[in-house]
Amino acid sequence: MPNRPTTQIFLASTLYGAATLAAALDADCFPAADRRLLLLSNNATTPETTASLDTMPGFARLRGRFDRVLSWNETIRPFHPGGWSPRADDVPLWERYLRMLWDLGDDRVELVVESIQVSPALALAQLFPEAPVDVYADGLMSYGPTRNKLDPLVGTRINRLLHLDLVPGLKPLLLTEFDVEPETVPTAVFTKVLAELAEDADESTDLDGVPEGAALLLGQYLSALSILTPEEEEELHVRMVRGAVERGHREIVFKPHPSAPARWSQLLEREAEKLEISLTVLDRPVLAEVLYQRMRPALVVGCFSTALLTASAFYGLPVARTGTGLLLERLTPYQNSNRVPVTIVDALVPDLDDQSPQPRAATAAENINGLVTAVGYAMQHQIYPQLRPAAERYLAAHLDPYTRRYFKRRRLTALALPGAIPSQLSFIPRNATVRRVARRARAVQRRLKKRAAFG
Repeated sequence: MPNRPTTQIFLASTLYGAATLAAALDADCFPAADRRLLLLSNNATTPETTASLDTMPGFARLRGRFDRVLSWNETIRPFHPGGWSPRADDVPLWERYLRMLWDLGDDRVELVVESIQVSPALALAQLFPEAPVDVYADGLMSYGPTRNKLDPLVGTRINRLLHLDLVPGLKPLLLTEFDVEPETVPTAVFTKVLAELAEDADESTDLDGVPEGAALLLGQYLSALSILTPEEEEELHVRMVRGAVERGHREIVFKPHPSAPARWSQLLEREAEKLEISLTVLDRPVLAEVLYQRMRPALVVGCFSTALLTASAFYGLPVARTGTGLLLERLTPYQNSNRVPVTIVDALVPDLDDQSPQPRAATAAENINGLVTAVGYAMQHQIYPQLRPAAERYLAAHLDPYTRRYFKRRRLTALALPGAIPSQLSFIPRNATVRRVARRARAVQRRLKKRAAFG
């Protein structure tokens, strides 16, 4: 049908993501459309007890860029956005239903989504099988590989990857298996949108008690991802406080994750009393970037939060990280999609405990492209076989006692990459006879285990 109206549907699950979309619209990154709909998805474990995105301070400033705001949770209730996808046979029925519910008629639909590898973005792409797709990335995961093999019926419809320039000079690896080209959302436009959010926060959120120039600590609630135990994460926060104090900071602001238990803040308050410092626990729902503008922190400390890179790259604030070494060890499997964000922060952000004039992390900046490529290949070698030569070059030239933290010897061995085994035994992975014998030995071992298991 010629001259059909065009409706663009923008999917967002965080205020940061909605701000990214707003900046992309302000920068004219999207073609003209007859209507623009913002589809909100609350992906929290229990959405019923978690504040919706449209109730957060600052959202009203973004609302005017869209013709209508919709709720994905309401649309698919009682299913959870992260756990539901349509059955293939039901797709035509669902598409007809959504067109009626959202008053789409016969409009040409264009989708703009985040995290296309998983629902709800993947489910939405499946429900509109003829719609072209743009993907936007609001965090460090855009620099890593696609976390799992994407259905070509979806992947071949993706036109581009919109992302923030969090690591200048580093090109995203996400979706390059489909030759998707990355496009940067202009930093100046994005920070202007964040300034709007900061103005709204001043009007609607009580930030008067937040001291200017204090050290800002960012909590992430990593135990909810089963990366750390609750006790280990509590200790991580305590280390943040102690590290900031050792650097001379006497005023500290702690921004906990919205879902984190209240008792964690209580533990930090006891630690602050012991150290005789001022601690402010900020339990209001506000973006870290709003605090950067509101309080201009003297130091921003976190584990591997994207906000560390926005602080450094967008606002020129001093940053420090802690706990990344432990996380590099704990992340399982090796393909865990958090691995590249942890690697980038570990490589580029100084360690909180390292107070030397030239921290070790600063020397890794020139090799970050090679490092991310090598880690990305080791994570998803089947999706990105073309990256093997680059991974081999990096490992051959840069693998040392420090950079080895980014790679598992077992992983290097399985992929026959440099550094897997001592150099005097390097002929083994390339020896077909030895590899054949090893495979037979593993097969025998598996059979023996099965016999033992079944008596």
